Amino acid sequence: MAGTLHHLDWLFALGVIFFCASIWSLGANDVANSYATSVSSRSLTLPQAGCLAVITEFVGAISLGQQVTDTIRNGVFAIDNFENPDTPDVLLLAMVCAELGSATWQTVCTRLGFPVSTTQSLVGALVGVGIAADVHVNWGWSPGSVSQIAASWGIAPCIAACFGAIIMMSIKVLVHSRQDPLKWGLRVITFYYALTAGILTLFITISGGHGIPTPEEMGAGQAVGIVLGVFFGIWALTSIFFLPYYHAKLVKEDRRLRVWHIPMGPLLWKDNYTLYYPGDPESRVVPNYYSSEYKGEDSSANSINEEKKQASGEAHPADDQSSGTAHEQENADGIKKVDEEVQGARQNDLAAIDKLPWFHPKRIFATIRFVLFHGITRDVIGHQNKGLDAVHDRAPHYDNKVEHLWTTAQILSAMIMSVSHGANDVSNAIGPFTTEYFTWKTGQVLEETDTPTWIKAVGGLGLGVGFWTFGFHIMRNLGNRITKHSPTRGFSMELGAAITVLFASQLGLPVSTTQCLTGAVVGVAFTNGDLKSLNWKQIGKIFIGWVLTVPCAAIVGGIAMGIALNTPSWGPGH
Repeated sequence: MAGTLHHLDWLFALGVIFFCASIWSLGANDVANSYATSVSSRSLTLPQAGCLAVITEFVGAISLGQQVTDTIRNGVFAIDNFENPDTPDVLLLAMVCAELGSATWQTVCTRLGFPVSTTQSLVGALVGVGIAADVHVNWGWSPGSVSQIAASWGIAPCIAACFGAIIMMSIKVLVHSRQDPLKWGLRVITFYYALTAGILTLFITISGGHGIPTPEEMGAGQAVGIVLGVFFGIWALTSIFFLPYYHAKLVKEDRRLRVWHIPMGPLLWKDNYTLYYPGDPESRVVPNYYSSEYKGEDSSANSINEEKKQASGEAHPADDQSSGTAHEQENADGIKKVDEEVQGARQNDLAAIDKLPWFHPKRIFATIRFVLFHGITRDVIGHQNKGLDAVHDRAPHYDNKVEHLWTTAQILSAMIMSVSHGANDVSNAIGPFTTEYFTWKTGQVLEETDTPTWIKAVGGLGLGVGFWTFGFHIMRNLGNRITKHSPTRGFSMELGAAITVLFASQLGLPVSTTQCLTGAVVGVAFTNGDLKSLNWKQIGKIFIGWVLTVPCAAIVGGIAMGIALNTPSWGPGH
């Protein structure tokens, strides 16, 4: 009976390294899909998104990642191509080269700020490896084949666009187009909370596993009961706690309220309530979600022009007063001066640290802090393009208070998008590595194996780490550089994309979350009623990246496989 391939320990060690590189690069390039709209619309800061990403990607990989992993491992080419006694070594080598090709292309694209499909990257690498190894690649129309996976890349963005547009149109009809949008927003927001939670519960229930019985095991009635129970339970809880909080904050305009006051719930309906740890009473009620992100020399003038437009009735002047935007613009020059002083002080501090010896405690601490927090302290919202501001101005500007009402819902939809990403795209790294691990461990080619939980855990954590350290490059290009984002739009984009990805996960289709989110962004932008509210140049760049991904990853993976197979000897028996 075959045993562990100890003569290929060195190759498995390389596989571990490339697995870590693949999962890191995947997180850096793809996790930005989940949180780009939330950060761009100012519902989350980049550090907050980084912390959430580590948690939600881990949960998605652990709870929902198995089905797509099986497709990745067996779809592009059949594992039984390597079932001969002499070929387990070749299968191990093939998976290592596939991860090398995928990780290399993803890292290059991430550094260039090119949001590409990591699913396509791995499939391309597998195709290249398969051709180099002279094994049969499943091109025909069959479950998990290249043609079916490729078809999902085209179909999924269209489906996501439809879901995103439907959700956004429902918000426009029920809220934005009403005479008093804030009143109607308060009436329906708790339903959207419940809808978001119900969708996630539905897919967790359908997936089963990890101690959760499948619908067949528990019965359809019990499964429906769980989903409806969560739906109505969240609806009730948010009505009790979130609704009075937002009413006091947005209608009564209590500037002292903060998120830690949400547990006060019904107490906030009273006229005279006492707050624990109140916030600054001079702070703004809500941010201006439509302020310009342009960072050029005339950025202050742009912001003032935005203020004039809102005062003339193109937006909601009452809300602008409550949001403190006028006060903010009056002090724009002072803020710019303070920013310059802060930047100057930081540069002086860095210069002083650079003069210290390498082993000085202050320099060591500064280096550690730079490495740990460099990726979540970048500016991913600001831009230097006047033309992009013109694109943003084409999008309708809705009530800032209504937009703020959707920030929590958008954060929840971003978390669901991240969970669905962890479920679907973690397979792009753990699928090949699972094959590597069992081939090395057993010395056999196994067509069906359960992915160990520890591999899923490492994959889920690696996704979050990749986003935390290197994902800011992609965040800049997937946010407001495509179209103007706001909390209601971002919620629709994320939830539409998340529904599509979760649905594909249950079917075992490794769709591209990049393409799903891009499709949802385009679908929501179409509801603006103006095609010029989309930055078609940016969409074109993203599309070019998609076109190049499969052949480029295939070339890298195929060359690596070809070189390895044609070396004089890469292991005993070869």
